[in-house]
Amino acid sequence: MGYWYPILGWGVFWIGLVISIVLFSIYKKLYPVIYLISIALYIFTIGFIIDVFELQETGVLVTLVVSAILFMALGFYLSKVIHLGKK
Repeated sequence: MGYWYPILGWGVFWIGLVISIVLFSIYKKLYPVIYLISIALYIFTIGFIIDVFELQETGVLVTLVVSAILFMALGFYLSKVIHLGKK
């Protein structure tokens, strides 16, 4: 277990909280806040996976590549499904 993971978790939490308050006060809409929450959750999840499985450099890169491909495919699929549902 790494000592850096709690620091990353709390750092992402507080930075995300401050930025989400600023975004909500500027735009008065909730979608930028939800978008920021999803980014913070992604960073937190990848950090957790790296810490729990004690991945080295190659493992970190493979995890990031696989998660990026997964989320790109999921986003492409959902954009097609949601687009088809609106017609």
